[in-house]
Amino acid sequence: MYNIMFRCPLTGEILEKEEIESHIKKSIEMLSTADPISASIMKIHTFNKDQDKVKLGVETMARYLKNIIGNPNEVKYQKIKLSNKVFQEKVICLEGAHEFFEAVGFEKKILALQGQDLQEEFYVLGIDSLEILSDLQSYHDSLLSGEPLIATLDRQQQIFEPSFQAAKFDLPNDFYNLTVEEIRLEQKARTEKLQQDSMLRTKAMRERDEKQEKKKYKYTVLRIRFPDGYILQGLFCAQEQLSVLVEFIRQHLQNDWLPFDLISPCGQKLEDEQLTFIECGLVPSALLTFRWDEAILADVKATDGYNMENVLKQDLLSSAKTFS
Repeated sequence: MYNIMFRCPLTGEILEKEEIESHIKKSIEMLSTADPISASIMKIHTFNKDQDKVKLGVETMARYLKNIIGNPNEVKYQKIKLSNKVFQEKVICLEGAHEFFEAVGFEKKILALQGQDLQEEFYVLGIDSLEILSDLQSYHDSLLSGEPLIATLDRQQQIFEPSFQAAKFDLPNDFYNLTVEEIRLEQKARTEKLQQDSMLRTKAMRERDEKQEKKKYKYTVLRIRFPDGYILQGLFCAQEQLSVLVEFIRQHLQNDWLPFDLISPCGQKLEDEQLTFIECGLVPSALLTFRWDEAILADVKATDGYNMENVLKQDLLSSAKTFS
């Protein structure tokens, strides 16, 4: 059985899906004391889910800094009126925006409006921050290049000794976007429908239904059988690309620079690494075959110092389990 777990990109801690989001938020908050600028940028990009709003807000904030950097002697660029319509609509609505301005060196001040008998609240850049323009440029660049912190699926890597049970999978309910009961009822209805009109269905219709069927899955367990019979297993999101699996395998090879092929359960070579596991038909589980690139295998075998019999790293093989 597989427990769906996620790894925090900040702390590396592995937690269940229900816990990981609050853990990431707490980790960013804790970072605020040691590195308030980085923490505020993480908040802006991570805590605000509408990425279109984040993009608009970040671009506006960066423009404020760019105006100061390009015109260091212009006092008007060193002040931001908090009631300004653009600031209200695009910036202040973002969680983390206040923290960013304050971490950069802006201070809230009540100032008189020029030519009016009124006062308003402004963000005013402190003199100390203004003196180091290179720092402002760095903050500007970091803000624009920021990305949301996203928990990654824990691969739950395992290595198994050679076995005929490698094609047997026991998957939990978490793997499905529908409940088991919903899937059972839908499958029953589909079977009855197929019996009624199987003679009328075109190839395109069957392929369309197959694609819809595969969209039910959120995760997939992939096993790779190597030439020596050992089996490497990992857990992946169904929407991840084949390139992720290739990299996962490569990091466990003794000769990680050598090209190799992956053969699907139906015997086809998987060549397009940009395809998702759903598009490759590798959900919710699949047993693939690893094969060295035949074009260079003979040359490598003839080279002294290369042992092609032991494919995987020895420390991985030493932890091999048997299928229970």
